[in-house]
Amino acid sequence: MKAFRIDPVAQTVEEIEIHNTGDIAEAIGFDSIISDDIGPNGDRLYLDEDCFIRGSEGRFRVDKIAPVAGFGVVAGSNGTEDELQDVSQDLETLISRISYL
Repeated sequence: MKAFRIDPVAQTVEEIEIHNTGDIAEAIGFDSIISDDIGPNGDRLYLDEDCFIRGSEGRFRVDKIAPVAGFGVVAGSNGTEDELQDVSQDLETLISRISYL
């Protein structure tokens, strides 16, 4: 499935291929992932639950949600964070919604 990986240190967003939440954990670098709903079409932002405790480098936010430290992955969902599908928004739309802090 198509997803996007946000790198706040390099301030880049790249398209990645995922198959399950294990792939998301690998892209983020930690197994303790949580997600936030970031749109009406089921897209979710996956992040390290302990990102601030770990002191991960780089910070960003999507729209007005709480800031995130470290890598993030945006993937589509069928309703729960474990039911993945292709991300619904295009790369340019997501980039326009990200602020690096």
